[in-house]
Amino acid sequence: MSYLEHFRLSEQPFRLTPDPEFLYWSKQHARAKAYMESTIWLADGFVVITGEIGSGKTTLLQSFLSELDDDVVYAVVSQTQLTPTQFLQAILTEFGFKPFNKRKVELLDMLNMFLIEQYSSGKKVVLIIDEAQNLSKKVLEEVRMISGIETHKEKVLRIILAGQPELKDTLESDRLKQLVQRVRLRFHIGPLDRREMREYIERRLAVAGRTEADLFADDSFDAIYRFSGGVPRLINTLCDTALLCTFADEKEVVEASDIIAAAAELNWKEHESNTGIYDQLRQLEMERKPASESHVSRIELRADDELVDVLTFPLGRVIVGRSPDNEIYIQSKFVSRHHAQLVSDENGCVIEDLNSTNGVFLGEKQVKKYRLRNGDKISLGIHELTYYDLRQSDRFSENSSSDQGSAVNEK
Repeated sequence: MSYLEHFRLSEQPFRLTPDPEFLYWSKQHARAKAYMESTIWLADGFVVITGEIGSGKTTLLQSFLSELDDDVVYAVVSQTQLTPTQFLQAILTEFGFKPFNKRKVELLDMLNMFLIEQYSSGKKVVLIIDEAQNLSKKVLEEVRMISGIETHKEKVLRIILAGQPELKDTLESDRLKQLVQRVRLRFHIGPLDRREMREYIERRLAVAGRTEADLFADDSFDAIYRFSGGVPRLINTLCDTALLCTFADEKEVVEASDIIAAAAELNWKEHESNTGIYDQLRQLEMERKPASESHVSRIELRADDELVDVLTFPLGRVIVGRSPDNEIYIQSKFVSRHHAQLVSDENGCVIEDLNSTNGVFLGEKQVKKYRLRNGDKISLGIHELTYYDLRQSDRFSENSSSDQGSAVNEK
């Protein structure tokens, strides 16, 4: 009897090769995909997606590409240890050119003409760069330059950078400030939590033909999490090895002892996310975060004048929409899946319509992009968002305390 027959499977459930059929949609993966999709809605879409090794970035990209409409033309560059000239050649090759033996200025002209032609034909062009953490700063500067190619109306190239966490550090360089200013959305895919990890394993088994969710014993999941830390690639490796161990022992169910035996065979120790040292480092990192990362905006959500929810957010972007992966989730047929975004910065907060069906309104006036004032009320269908800048409240409190102190001193 074969391995697959023994476990009543039609195919291997834990292969390491990316396969969109096996993709498990954690909340993080759904959010990352929504950000990728935003490059299509936004004329100047520029998104950075980072994640640990084995977090599912490449599978996510494949899923995104498989669902693109016919009016979208795309290029994927995954060999990223290139010179600026080689990088431009790689892009043009993906678009069907033979750009070799050309000077850099000729390559740029070819790309510029191609993008303008596609725009004139009603096409949207997306450039996806995988393993972007390997790009040199010179190539990243080239990315910034080509991201600025535009017609008299709008930019004509949408860009997605995907890479490991080092990409975040690279982008923080002073030399790349102008590039970072072009980025519309950034998202980091972390490991799965315990519940998501179990759902991930059970989904892969179901896709592979297992009809009952009883192949892994309940006690095995804690052991899997201890050694994998919730990282999908590590989960796959450990589960596949555990199945082989269980099959060799002629057992029907994978138990915690089988997971531990598999980890020993792989010579694995517990994942760093499950050690006290890791928790201490994470706590220190939280303590080092600047005060600017505390919450600065408060949103009161109402429906038909009844208060539904009160949410607060730090600096950065917040997506509003009907899809559950949004930070502000509004379950209404009048609200688009990703309806609008709120971007909080040092100067306040801007709301921007993400090409929604029913629009964004300030009173009776429809707005596409608007810098909010404290107390502004924004309408999305029958729902209303009231914006408050918490920093203004803090300043008011400080001034009030100062005034009271002066009064006491005068007495």
